[in-house]
Amino acid sequence: MHPTVVERELELRLILSPERGIAVPALLGYHSDDPYAVHITFHIDSGHPVHWTFARDLLVEGVFRPSGHGDVRVWPSKAEGRSVVLMALSSPDGDALLEAPTPQVSAWLERTLRAVPPGTEGDQLGIDDGLAELLAR
Repeated sequence: MHPTVVERELELRLILSPERGIAVPALLGYHSDDPYAVHITFHIDSGHPVHWTFARDLLVEGVFRPSGHGDVRVWPSKAEGRSVVLMALSSPDGDALLEAPTPQVSAWLERTLRAVPPGTEGDQLGIDDGLAELLAR
């Protein structure tokens, strides 16, 4: 069985200050063979894409209310009258605050939730089948 892949190119905004931000092209990715995670690849000017992976549930919740702590935090907000999702990412290399348009993120998330409904993620991993095979030996 081939894994389902749900991807979307999206332009995010890297917030540099309350008055200033720069556009950052990104690819949102979801793979049914890694059902608990979402992957974001940022295409930055350095020529080397930056990859982040975190829990799909964190992003789903963050569209509606503040979610996460530590390295990844997500929350809904408004920017210039538009609904946006803010993502604060922290690593040893630095911190970034990114703004994404809520309608596009929500539509992409809905596609991931149709591909692998909440509560069925474990079924995608085949753990029960592997365990049954191991115990049958």
